[in-house]
Amino acid sequence: MRLKIYNFLVNKHIGIRKRYHAFHDNSTGIIRMLSWVYLLWLNCAYYCLFMHSLGKDDKTDVYEYKNIESRISEMAHFKKEYPDVCVDRFVEKLLGFDVVSFDIFDTLIFRPFSEPADLFYLIGCKLDFLNFKDLRARAEFEARLIRAESQKIKNKKKKQSVKKQQIDYEVDINDIWSRMSDITGIDAVKGKAIEEELEYELCYANPFMLQVFKELQARGKRIVITSDMYLTKDFLVKMLKKNGYDGYEYIFVSNEYHKSKSDGRLYDVVKNKMGNELSYIHVGDNVHSDIKMAEKHGFNTLYYPNVNRAALLYRTYDMSPIIGGAYRGVVNNRIYSGVDKKTTSMEYEYGYIYGGLFSIGYCAYIHEYARLHNIDKILFLSRDGDTLKQVYEIMYPEETLSDKIQYVYWSRKAATILTYDLDKNDYFRRFLYHKINQKYTILQILSSMELEKLADKIEGYSIVDKDVPLIGNEGRKIKLHLSDELTDKNVEILRVYIEENFGRINEQYLQREKAAKLYYKNVLDGVTKALLVDIGWAGSGAIAIRRLCHEKWDIPCEIIGMIAGTNTVHNVEPYQTETFLQSGVMNAYLYSQSFNRDLLKKHDPAKDYNVFWELILGSPTRQFKGFKSLDNGAVGYDFGDYDDNLEGIKETQQGILDFCKDYITAFGSPENGQHKLLYRISGRDAYAPILAASGNKEKYLKAIRDKFKLEPNVV
Repeated sequence: MRLKIYNFLVNKHIGIRKRYHAFHDNSTGIIRMLSWVYLLWLNCAYYCLFMHSLGKDDKTDVYEYKNIESRISEMAHFKKEYPDVCVDRFVEKLLGFDVVSFDIFDTLIFRPFSEPADLFYLIGCKLDFLNFKDLRARAEFEARLIRAESQKIKNKKKKQSVKKQQIDYEVDINDIWSRMSDITGIDAVKGKAIEEELEYELCYANPFMLQVFKELQARGKRIVITSDMYLTKDFLVKMLKKNGYDGYEYIFVSNEYHKSKSDGRLYDVVKNKMGNELSYIHVGDNVHSDIKMAEKHGFNTLYYPNVNRAALLYRTYDMSPIIGGAYRGVVNNRIYSGVDKKTTSMEYEYGYIYGGLFSIGYCAYIHEYARLHNIDKILFLSRDGDTLKQVYEIMYPEETLSDKIQYVYWSRKAATILTYDLDKNDYFRRFLYHKINQKYTILQILSSMELEKLADKIEGYSIVDKDVPLIGNEGRKIKLHLSDELTDKNVEILRVYIEENFGRINEQYLQREKAAKLYYKNVLDGVTKALLVDIGWAGSGAIAIRRLCHEKWDIPCEIIGMIAGTNTVHNVEPYQTETFLQSGVMNAYLYSQSFNRDLLKKHDPAKDYNVFWELILGSPTRQFKGFKSLDNGAVGYDFGDYDDNLEGIKETQQGILDFCKDYITAFGSPENGQHKLLYRISGRDAYAPILAASGNKEKYLKAIRDKFKLEPNVV
């Protein structure tokens, strides 16, 4: 029976087995007991919370999917689950006690990572040491074991009974680095200094708790700090002060008293110091140490939900470990901190959670490409470039002043009209063949092509020449009428009619071409090499401008295209841009035929994946329809309507910009900061959040899509 239970709990699912053994193996004492609790939690999460990703092996499964809430935002769900997590209610509850005690990490202080040990990657980087994270974790584990064994020996010498023995696992950073030096040979003083330097630099105040703390101080409330931590008291005092926490009475740290919150004895130290007759309340995020043990030792408690508690449920772990830890940390710290936000909309979170990392990574990629290839000017094509340019300006403000970047007007329709004689295939494909059997009348088609003047001779037009390919009609005579809908039966006749009138078309488009030429001559004046940035997918925008500059406008500028992603295997024309990608005239960030081919196979436009990405970069500006010449010879612009759900578009954009600011606040400048490695975000990592959200048959992504209305055709 015991073996059957073990096999059911441990061996039934490979993901649960690997996660359990990673925690359980070679563990002793309380860690071993916690591993059994962890095993039960894994099974409960798998069977009761439907977190089936826990049953999979992340190292062998191609994708990791999450069942994202699709009815309300995560912030709204959090507020619904924890309505009391607001500053005013917290303060009100805490005012009723003589002494308020606060936990430090994940309560007063945030690390910009989803797990504390993620910081060790950066320490290892500074020390140029392989596998540093695992070795640092091992050193701490062994230091605690050594401390416990030493305590057991002392108890044995004192001949204490087993019941009276108190096993002490508490160590400080000096103990850990002493052991680390033994294991690795790294100088302990140097290693400790680097670790404290990074903790001091990267840790920041929880904005929610800082408000609570300051309000309690303003009300004259007595405050103490109580923490289980290996960092020394002096260091923690300095770090707390740097982040705005000053003026409390005492700080109680487990490694100083060799008593912890986890065994409850540190709470007794607090009461003995402050006075047993007083009333106490403790605030923290750990259910065992901050709540259960505090209450057991006479404290009232106020639970502050750990910001990373929902990470397994919603955040993706199918990322490189350093970028993944940073991404999850920044997202979780904002979404679940409890600070009142102006918006809890799904649109805002779509930008923040799913568009933020992509936008930062894409802009960093653009910047590095421009630096390596001596790009004189970066042009962000409208309208997808609107948000990207704003992110780029936040990341690289010095380039804004140098006039190296510019937002420029362009659109599929403008490109199609301006290159009508350079690429007849694209001209007719976009205006005619993409609209077959979609209930567009011939008059509407001509109007979208800005060729209403050609309608004068179209009534009754027909052709009978059998050499003309009349699809499915074998040369049968068909007449065109303006009120007819465009179908597969009359599309070729309409094309012949338009081609017969190319001379009139040239007259019709001439003013637009003159205006466009003047516009781009001004933009590219003195520019030898320009990078044109777009979302994708065929890269037609950059290629069209490249051809116009070289073949019609006589602008001596080398045009290079940059797109987020290319056409995929699901497109009718999957290799449309391959020549340009191979030659370097076009570049892609997320994937292409030559890298991240799993994404090339996953990204399916028929399932609206193009739309999901285009929604990220939606712009609260009007559609750009084309250039025109004004009477004074200046360039004018034709604009269409705003997209639907304009407020939602603004919130998505704001979410992206807020993520960018939060990321830079956490890790410093991407250009001059110490942690530039955190801006080396691969296309695969940038795609990962959307990939995870595509679980449950894209239910969440479709819910976002349904909040907007995009026009996929050239109109």
